[in-house]
Amino acid sequence: MLRTLEILAVFILCGIIGVAIDVNNNCSEFKAAEIITKGLKSLEYRGYDSVGIALIDKNTRKIIVKKGKGKLDDVSKEYSFLLTPGCIGIGHTRWATHGAPTNINAHPHTDCKGDIALVHNGIIKNFLSLKKMLLNSGHTFKSDTDTEVVAHLIEELASTSSNFYEGFKKSISMLEGSFALAVVTTYEPEKIFFAKKESPLIIGLSKSSNFLASDIPAMLEYTNEFVPLNDGDIGWLSPREVFIENLKAGIVEIRKRKILVDWKPEMAKKGGYPHYMIKEIYEQPLALKSTFEGLISDETIIEAADLISKKDKIFIAAAGTSYHAGLVTKYFIEKITGRAVYTFISSEYKNIEYLVDNDTAIIVISQSGETIDTIKAMRSSKNRGGVIFAITNVIGSTIGREANYVVPMRAGPEIGVAATKTFLTQVLVGSMLAVNLGKSIGKINETEYNQMINTLSYSPNIVGSSISMTEGIMKKLPERFSSKNSIYFLGRGLGVPLAYEAALKMKEITYIHAEAYPAGESKHGPIALIEKDFPVFFVVTKDTYEEIASNIAEMNARDAYTIALASEEKLENLQPRLTITVPKVDLLLEPYSLIPPIQLLSYYTAVVRGLDPDKPRNLAKTVTVE
Repeated sequence: MLRTLEILAVFILCGIIGVAIDVNNNCSEFKAAEIITKGLKSLEYRGYDSVGIALIDKNTRKIIVKKGKGKLDDVSKEYSFLLTPGCIGIGHTRWATHGAPTNINAHPHTDCKGDIALVHNGIIKNFLSLKKMLLNSGHTFKSDTDTEVVAHLIEELASTSSNFYEGFKKSISMLEGSFALAVVTTYEPEKIFFAKKESPLIIGLSKSSNFLASDIPAMLEYTNEFVPLNDGDIGWLSPREVFIENLKAGIVEIRKRKILVDWKPEMAKKGGYPHYMIKEIYEQPLALKSTFEGLISDETIIEAADLISKKDKIFIAAAGTSYHAGLVTKYFIEKITGRAVYTFISSEYKNIEYLVDNDTAIIVISQSGETIDTIKAMRSSKNRGGVIFAITNVIGSTIGREANYVVPMRAGPEIGVAATKTFLTQVLVGSMLAVNLGKSIGKINETEYNQMINTLSYSPNIVGSSISMTEGIMKKLPERFSSKNSIYFLGRGLGVPLAYEAALKMKEITYIHAEAYPAGESKHGPIALIEKDFPVFFVVTKDTYEEIASNIAEMNARDAYTIALASEEKLENLQPRLTITVPKVDLLLEPYSLIPPIQLLSYYTAVVRGLDPDKPRNLAKTVTVE
């Protein structure tokens, strides 16, 4: 029987922040607590079942820990986070894995004496064996978490080392699994210690303060200068110093790692919208404009297309919404180039890795660049000789650093858990790759190439028009079926991956069971579920009007409530019970015409059902452990 606690496979992440402010410069009594609390608010999308902070009181030099079950606003108020003194501190917002969401299991966790406090994102696979060893050494535990084991392990090894850092390093070398760790201690109260393996962690730099966080938005208000950490990195930061070494490569030269981020702080806030999701839906024209301009000013995608054109096999690896973007990319590559593309869900990489060799190009797609399944698919393929082309929104991410070629999406930060603007920017990058690949292998000439690039340049305008044309009806439509238990989304050709994305959005944030199928497949089983007024959405692309008309007729004959998302072209042939008209566009632009109303539909359905679309249950933004 498998020991489930040792090999637990989950879909989670947590948010970490650390702040070190110069005591003699700009550290007022509660400044660090304010920064940590604000940072946690921006990280709450990473987990929100419990939250906590730990600061070192600059007067008593003792660690003050405040934490509890619940969302940040409630817990912060109950425990007076903002009245916690100190200039050095850490914070954590949790998505539970080991141990239920309780006050005791909330982070930070401490050692026996309360001289060490730490926060953790990830899973320690060997925590049971470590805990047994520590129990035998006399340690006592308060929680059910794997994280508390690390605090006691550091306590044990630091006590027999020449200094705290050496004990910390020894502890990290004993951990198996994934982790991003931030640690404060009374032994060296001016420092925050950190370590990274697989889970994301980034340092922020400023003149008299330094920061540490899981994601850039938590630090944007205070700096735009960052140092991404790599797997195996370990070190410490103080208000004026940062030290990093890699356990394999040695001391890190920080200046070579620095990156500047041009996101403005307000880009990571709601900007007056009730939810991040609707804000990010409206941001799509700007995001696509940024993506397109970046693509035409950077030759990386041209170089990558030239290389891919020389490979016998093309694979695409991704998960969730990114996988659907991969299916759209596959569609356009095959249609434009005639080359076969195999698209697989990242977590299934072991089933195809034997096919990867030196003649393989692997396109990996990940919004965060930290999706662990996609990282493992990438690394496995790379080890077998495959060349990696990455589409990601975070250049300094693990995927961004390890891929052979990287094209950033430039979508800006996406806070809502449900991907919106990052999906269409991924589609745009994939489409541009398909066009460049077509030119590289001689399937399209220079004139055709320029026409296609010019067509894609209109993607921002099409999204804006689509939102304007459909928002009114998408606000009203959920009242008709928000009480339904199931919905179908059907499409043909390009409409199939768009239908998949529509069903995922509906499931993610409305909790309505939604399934997507190729429309022709519906009569091979799924149509058995159809009853009077069962909602069936048809995602109609311009090359499938004739075939999909018969599928609509089949559903009408069974009293389904049929709804077609389609342009004005040939509407008389479709005859659904309701037509939602979208802009009439070239096939290359249909994703930008058809996806916005689907996003709006999901959003307004969630709102009608009284749900928070930014914080769907059981989900988090990035999957950073298996």
